[in-house]
Amino acid sequence: MCSGKKWQAMKWQASLWAVLFFLLVNSLEAQTWRWPLLVGTSKGLFGMDLRGNSTAFWQGGEVRKIIRNEKYWAILSDRGILVSADLGIWESRNLGLPVRTIKNFQDGQKNLIRQAQELKGLAMDPANPDIMVTAVKDAVYLSRDAGRNWENIGLPPFRTNGIKAVAAASMPELTVFCSHGVYGVYYYQPDKKGARWTALNTGLEKLTGTDNPDEVSDFAVVMPAAGSVQAAPEIYVSQTFRPRLYRLDWAKKTFIPIWSGGADFGTTDSLDPGKETLRFIREGEILEMPMAQAAAGTITEVKPRRDLYEMIRNISSALAVMPNCILFLDNPGSGQEYTGLSELWLLEQKDHPQMIKAGNRDGIYLPVNHAMDSRSLAPYLRLMEERKLNMAVIDMKDDYGRLRFTPVDTSLTEKGRVFRPVDIDAFLKDMKARRIYTAARIVVFKDPELAKKENGRYAIWDSRANKPWVGYYDTKQPKGTGNPKDSNYKTEVLSSSDPASEVLRTYYDETWVDPYSETVWDYIVSVAKELADRGFDEIQFDYIRFPTDGVNLGDARYRWKDSEMDMDSAIISFLRHARSRLPVPISVDIYGANGWYRTGARTGQEVELLAPYVDVISPMYYPSHFEQDFLAQAPAIERPYRIYFQGTQRTARIARNQVIVRPYVQAFFLNVSYDRRFYNPEYVLLESRGVRDAGRGGMTYWNNSGRYDDIPLPADLEKKVP
Repeated sequence: MCSGKKWQAMKWQASLWAVLFFLLVNSLEAQTWRWPLLVGTSKGLFGMDLRGNSTAFWQGGEVRKIIRNEKYWAILSDRGILVSADLGIWESRNLGLPVRTIKNFQDGQKNLIRQAQELKGLAMDPANPDIMVTAVKDAVYLSRDAGRNWENIGLPPFRTNGIKAVAAASMPELTVFCSHGVYGVYYYQPDKKGARWTALNTGLEKLTGTDNPDEVSDFAVVMPAAGSVQAAPEIYVSQTFRPRLYRLDWAKKTFIPIWSGGADFGTTDSLDPGKETLRFIREGEILEMPMAQAAAGTITEVKPRRDLYEMIRNISSALAVMPNCILFLDNPGSGQEYTGLSELWLLEQKDHPQMIKAGNRDGIYLPVNHAMDSRSLAPYLRLMEERKLNMAVIDMKDDYGRLRFTPVDTSLTEKGRVFRPVDIDAFLKDMKARRIYTAARIVVFKDPELAKKENGRYAIWDSRANKPWVGYYDTKQPKGTGNPKDSNYKTEVLSSSDPASEVLRTYYDETWVDPYSETVWDYIVSVAKELADRGFDEIQFDYIRFPTDGVNLGDARYRWKDSEMDMDSAIISFLRHARSRLPVPISVDIYGANGWYRTGARTGQEVELLAPYVDVISPMYYPSHFEQDFLAQAPAIERPYRIYFQGTQRTARIARNQVIVRPYVQAFFLNVSYDRRFYNPEYVLLESRGVRDAGRGGMTYWNNSGRYDDIPLPADLEKKVP
């Protein structure tokens, strides 16, 4: 009998031989090329031979895409774009592309690391391989010399960042395409006088209840066959959140549907056109369709490529890491071509140990004041037992910057104030005895306590008022009205040029510390480290963002900001610091909209950038906080289910399934139009079912006052929906 290792090797060889057999018998070049398969992974670029042996071609970082033409190989990596003529010598081709500066802080010392910004795709014009195109979140870049120099050709007229994919094609004029997570597809013809970005969305399926197309995930450019009278190449696109493919009718500027997976939700990506077939990936499988039928728009068959799927699984076993992308020499007919697939995370999800520990957790946000003694805590323990909940999230550093425990490390009180502390040792002992998973909520950058320390040294600064910045809004009112007696916010009356009116300035109850400050990071992470060491199962960071409210945002100054840093740099730098010191799962709370769309507009909460550094992302998809007609189509009562079902899946796709998505579920009433009509226990039940049906990450019920009467019973949650 064969040993397990020998059997695995035989399996690997059989699979690879099956894929490459036609190549060996038909292609002289393939017989002389030692490495017929290239594999991009988190550990670099590898070549693999027919026996499953591998060699490293480049190990400078993560490889996400490989492209090939008769002149060169190019890879898209986390270090930017690299090009090689021989797979041996790799030339970095990032001149003109933006960089990001990461601040590294260890042992009291900081140093700045300059690296390429996250690139959103890499493509070349099949008619001219010197033409390459790529993008960052908020700009598209064009190269006319195979990446040696890059030109910023701007951004379509969007109000937010969120570019997903790019392409270039001679139509016959050079045309650059890009897709945006909110606003759809645009094109730009740089050689035309007065060139401008133009929308190209007719025919694409829209996000229900909006005028915006659902996100396009990828483009494929197919050149006309030799001798064809067709002037322009064919353009195909896929969608990120719907199993749909389209062909572009360039003359009519309209997308024609050519394939549907039938379901309302699903992901298609990594379009790979060959001479005879169009290949693509959706969850768990690789599919292909006849190219002739795709071009004619008469798709009658889509076949799974199980052989390619098995080959990728075997590559994963051989390299002990799931590949991100592959490229191999193919020869399905006359001539040679390269088959390239990326976004291979869609095929299989492998959770790391911290994700496994943090997964399948259903719980409540437990207001800390209700956990002060056994009598106040008892109702919540009964609730969790009745509702079969296994997690509690509790404030350890609250919204006012107060530490709700007594630190062993007394240096923490130099920057924070202990206020009505919980006996966390007793609390955690009780939770562990009940097998309740505990997450310590730490409010990060909203911190009035730290902001006032050392004369505001750590605060965001108001450049106009020359003091710590606080957001405000102004309201014009009749003179003599004065301050409202029931205002929850600080207010003051200002004079007005109009003798009959005055201005009421209202300050938000928020004071922020500088997210660029490495001293702030170190304090926050030191708090988190003590809590992890004392027994919390997870650290949950909230308000891990920049302030968003206030007409005076333009007056905010960040005095700890180093050269070439931006919001993303600050958040990434903080999370890198936290990840290096914390031995437990890390979760982050984000706005629901930032989990729904590929954008971290105004906040720095970019899911794609957060995902590599955390284990759990918790979007707040509160229906009360979206526009009240969003996904409110008939029957409108199902809106909470739609928001949580789709939102949970969308965040997971944007994060490339690298994290657990554990949403916060609205278990409170807000006085807005939809809640006034529909909020009741059924509302919360529908939200919960949406999360349950979307994944396995769990959920956290939020009610700031601690009232949880609306949480569904297990029997109600498990009932099948008609």
